Amino acid sequence: MEGKIEMEIPKKMKAAHLMARGKVEVKTTEVPEPGPGEVLIRVEACGICGTDVEVKEHGMPGQPPFGEHFIMGHEYAGVVVKLGETVDEFKVGDRVAVEVHKGCGRCHNCIMGNYTACLNYGKKEKGHAAKGMTVDGGFAEYTVNHINTLYKIPDQISFDHAALITTAGCAFFAYDVVGGYVAGDTIAIIGPGPIGLALAQAGKALGVEKVILIGTRQGRLELGKEMGADYIVNIKEGEDPIALARELTDGLGADVVFDAAGVSSSLETSLDLVRPGGNIVMVAFYHDPVTVNMSKAVKRNVQLHTVRGEGRRNVGRALSMVVQNKIDLTPLITHCFPLKDINKAFETYVNRIDNALKVIIHPQEE
Repeated sequence: MEGKIEMEIPKKMKAAHLMARGKVEVKTTEVPEPGPGEVLIRVEACGICGTDVEVKEHGMPGQPPFGEHFIMGHEYAGVVVKLGETVDEFKVGDRVAVEVHKGCGRCHNCIMGNYTACLNYGKKEKGHAAKGMTVDGGFAEYTVNHINTLYKIPDQISFDHAALITTAGCAFFAYDVVGGYVAGDTIAIIGPGPIGLALAQAGKALGVEKVILIGTRQGRLELGKEMGADYIVNIKEGEDPIALARELTDGLGADVVFDAAGVSSSLETSLDLVRPGGNIVMVAFYHDPVTVNMSKAVKRNVQLHTVRGEGRRNVGRALSMVVQNKIDLTPLITHCFPLKDINKAFETYVNRIDNALKVIIHPQEE
């Protein structure tokens, strides 16, 4: 084909394999081949997030059994180096960011646009793929993605920044499920981790008037203030988020509360923070069963929502916000490691060594 660009692609690559529960090992493996509708990506940056820890330590629905060939990693960006059959939407050399979920495209939920809740979740033979969760992901030098999960990124956006687009997409999806029309509202966010901080910044970009960020780590709360939070509350220091929310809203409570902490106490606090008829969005995995007083929701007609992932193409919306300079998540990046040091990277992330927040793997670095 005239003008066709080709890149030299090795037959072997380094990739971080999940060998057993909690055990990751960098091994040499075959470079995958893209099928119809797919492209091969040279991965330049891949972030570690809490879901990766869950996959590594406990497993997730649809995940290959521990001990089988499996490569984690779902927050990544890179360069298209090879096209599969029928692909004309992208070209070799395109810089791309990815989203995790590719629904089967044939079930009721996918047809309705709810592909992060695909009814064929984990069934590769049906066409479903959740990168780094049910199929091989981005902790590798190369990986394959379906074109439905890709977004072109401009040259001015770094690969590290683009690797955070999925985080931002999750935040925008959380606003999406409550209608997205939050201009002038007061919101509260419990948990100043990457998602919580992204929620603060996304909220200000969408016109939220007052953002209350609640947590226990002063350093993260201060970063939240830099990223859009109008008020920060350190409950470890005895500060009262409920009193503040009512003071700011003439005693009513927050219009929307986002629980990005995922424990019984955070959900109970959410019920106390929200106004009658308001919304609570649960954006965290709850590692243990939670016990809360649900009568607080029923008696006050509070709406409860859950969010999994970055659905409804909100990664594309997040990318647009980055291009427009409405959001910038690069302050979240605290550490970078080459692929060979992935276990050190996980240790740094999990134990929050040197105040680690977002840890990025660079597969192409030695």
